[in-house]
Formats: sequence, C-alpha cells, structure tokens
Amino acid sequence: MGQDLRNYTPDDEAYWASTGKAIANRNLWISIPSLLCGFAVWLYWGIITVQMINLGFAFEKSQLFTLAAIAGLTGATLRIPSTFFIRIAGGRNTIFFTTALLMLPAIGAGFALQDPNTPLWKFQALAFLSGIGGGNFASSMSNISFFFPKKIQGYALGMNAGLGNFGVTTMQIVIPLVMTFGLFGGDGRELVNTSGTLIGKIPAGTVTYIQNAGFVWLLALVPLAFLGWFGMNNIRDEHVSPEIPNPIGAFGTISGMLLVGFVTAAFGLWLMLPENVGGSGFMVSKWIVLPIVIALTVILLKLIPGQVGQNLTRQYKIFGNKHTWAMTVIYTMTFGSFIGYAATFALAIKVVFGFQHLEVDGVLTHNIANPNGPSALMYAWMGPFIGALIRPVGGMIADKLGGARVTQWISIIMVASALGVAYFLKQAYVSATPEQYFFPFMVLFLILFAATGIGNGSTFRTIAVVFNKEQAGPVLGWTSAVAAYGAFIIPKVFGEQIKAATPEYALYGFAIFYGVCILINWWFYLRPGAYVKNP
Repeated sequence: MGQDLRNYTPDDEAYWASTGKAIANRNLWISIPSLLCGFAVWLYWGIITVQMINLGFAFEKSQLFTLAAIAGLTGATLRIPSTFFIRIAGGRNTIFFTTALLMLPAIGAGFALQDPNTPLWKFQALAFLSGIGGGNFASSMSNISFFFPKKIQGYALGMNAGLGNFGVTTMQIVIPLVMTFGLFGGDGRELVNTSGTLIGKIPAGTVTYIQNAGFVWLLALVPLAFLGWFGMNNIRDEHVSPEIPNPIGAFGTISGMLLVGFVTAAFGLWLMLPENVGGSGFMVSKWIVLPIVIALTVILLKLIPGQVGQNLTRQYKIFGNKHTWAMTVIYTMTFGSFIGYAATFALAIKVVFGFQHLEVDGVLTHNIANPNGPSALMYAWMGPFIGALIRPVGGMIADKLGGARVTQWISIIMVASALGVAYFLKQAYVSATPEQYFFPFMVLFLILFAATGIGNGSTFRTIAVVFNKEQAGPVLGWTSAVAAYGAFIIPKVFGEQIKAATPEYALYGFAIFYGVCILINWWFYLRPGAYVKNP
C-alpha cells in the first residue's frame, strides 16, 4: 500500500492470482469513490440551478443553463491533459492530487450559495473550477486499465466508470436531501416555488439550505484524499510510469498541464458566450470553437519544455492510429450522450413539464407555473442511476459476445428512443397540460440512459482489445475527453432549442448522429473483412 510497483504483470495468471488481483482491486475500490465525487462536483450545477430557480435567484433561465455548459466544456477540456498524467506523474500521485483539488469548487460553491446577491460571474468561476471533476475521469480510467488483465478489462473499466458515474445519481439524490436541514449551519432561505426530493414534493415557503450542495462533498473528499495517498500505487514499469518525479514535482507537472486546459477552455467560452454573461459577444458557433479548443490544448501541451513534452511525443502516437478516431466517435455516442443528458435532465424536466404552455394574445408563452407538473428533483436521478448501474453489465456482456456487436444493438435502440423522446417533447411544449406526456417521455428517456450505459461498457471492451497495453490507457483517456464535450454540447443545444420553442430538434440531431455511429461501428468492426472483427 502506497509503494511504487515494479514488474507488475497482471496478464501472468500465476502472478495475478498470487499478487496482482489484490493490488488491482484495492486500487479500483479507492478509485471508484474518488471518481464518484469528481462526477458529483462536476455536474451538480444541473441540480443547483433548479433549486436556484425555486429560491428565486435573480437570474434568467438562459443564464443558469450557462453554468452547466461552462462546467461541461471545462471538464471535457481538462480530460485532454488528464489523459497523459499517469505516464508523466504516476497513478497514485495523480488520483490523490486531483481528488484533493475538488475541495476548492465544493467549498467555493457552499459560500457563494449562502448569499442571494452573489453575482453571476462568481457562479461561472466556480462552474469553471468544477471542471476538475470532469477531467478526473480520463486519468482514472487510464490508471485502472494498467492494473487488470485484458480478459477482464470490460468488467474492470465498466466497474470504475459505471460506479464512478454513480456520482451523478448520488449527487441528484444527496443534494436535494441535505438542503432540507442546516447540516453546516448558516441561514436558510424560503422556497419561492415548489421543490422536492426523491421521496416527495416540498411546498413553497419551506426553509432550504442550498449552501449544503457544495459543503456536503467535503465529508467524502477529505477521507478519500488520505485513502488515495496511503492506499494506491504508482506502477513504475516501462509501459506505464517509468520516470516520474517526486510527489511535489508530480503535483507541479499536473498543475501546469491543467492550467493549459483551463486557458484553452476559457478562450473557447469567451468566443462563444454573449457579452451579458461575460463572453466576447462574438457568439462564434460551438461547432467551430470546440475543434479549436481541442487542437489548441493538444498543441500547447506538446510545447511544454523538457521531459513532459518528450513524454507526450511518445503518447501522441495514438493519433496516428485510425482506430483512435473511430472509437472517439463511437464513444462520444455512448458516454457523450450519458453525461450530456445527465447534465440536462433535471432542468429539461423543470422547463418543459414544470410550466404551462399557453397562448396569450396569440403568442405561445412558457412562463406560467404548472401546479400539476412533476418535481424535477424527484425524477432526475433515475436516468443517470440506470445508465451507471448497467454499465458494468454492458462490459461483462461485451467480454462474452464482443464489444462491437453489443455496441451495434444499443445504437439502434438509441436512435429509436431519441426519436420517441423528441415526439413527446414536441407534444408537451405546446400543451397547457404537459404532465400528460411525462410518463412516456420518462420511460423512453430511461431506455435511452440504459442504452448509453450498456454501450459505455461495450466500447471499453473494444478499446482494450484493439489497442496494445501502452496505447489502451491514453486512448481511453482521449476518447473520454472528446466524449465529455457532450456535457457541454447537449445542455447548450437543449438551451438553444428550448429558447427557440423547438426542443424536439435537439433529439432529432442526436438521432442522426447515432445513425452515423452505427455505420462507423459496422465498417470498422462488423462487416466482412472488418479491420478487427467484433473485438
């Protein structure tokens, strides 16, 4: 525990049974809750903003959508440097330090939410810092991939990612509950609108302690930092982390690489956002900005002098492999959808079903509260819960049947589910009684979440088989980095289409993308003469 490992050979069955299995499982079971907290801190703005509406914070809905979008873009961008941390800084050093950094946005959010006069830019800055939690997925997945033999990579990576993704569900359950009492002291505020938890509605006028949404994560982050430091390991073999500095040097390297991601993410956000929320006002299309941000991040990281730049030259060989690009697109379909829908689900329920859509003087309005609307906080946790819970199952099925075959089945289900959700969204957003469409909307969205979870597990299996041991870890990190932009794109697209009164168009677009992924998966891994047959 806590020591550097050498000659770690998990694919040697005798070594695995005698030594490797215990080491791998210990690292996995520390990694999972650390990753869970990362997801929670990254994506809690989707729940916090719902409660900010319920408490009457003086922000427009479109402004609140930017908080989830900012955290989403920053978290995705930070995954690019995080992809390469393990070889440069070591697994134990990386997981300890990046978990400890999550305390900064958690504490900051707690204090900012205590004051109803906190300006928007402070919330945006905290959403920006929350991106650290999003970045942690890339380094965590890369790290765990080195501890387990290839034959159970689908299971191991599915467990780390699936249970780690429970951070979304855990956050969606815990935050509404802890806001009901003064766990950390401070003043409470009275609800202006009806709120809720998973066990029922909370009427307007009830005192709520929204600051607990930030402070509560310290109860887990402090002990997890200790567990990471004293219980995890750096693997010092040639294909993992052969030449890493002392811990202080490793923390400095990680900080410098994260700073590159913060700078490029800030530049991208500035290009896209309007002036009234701190942007340039240029309103450059996200479809132009995201490739710029990704390319800038990759190039600037490579320009870091010394051993870091040399090390990245070796790891950047993944970009010359056509399978890197195929799996990046396919993984974006599964994980990008999961994380984007998780970031959007609560606010979408609130905006579409929590208001009546009535014609006033010949104009359809969407700002009259619906007394029969469902509580977003009662239902929002269900989709991410199912998507995360089923992910290890997807990995295990793929270990037996092949990753590409399972991915193909779920892709077809995702197309059908997205089109069904689009239909009921369209009906609800022009109805004075949108709640009548909530049940079929919810069922289809849960099927969509389940499909993304199974597909996440199956894509892990494909990556583990297609790539060699040295490249599989960085590829897992890179594909997860690009896919994580779903946490930015999906809330942004939903926000734009809701403002245009056509939320169903968002789902139409996603369904078309899933169809493209079906063709790519078939061409690379399922057709006669495929590059690698059903890996």
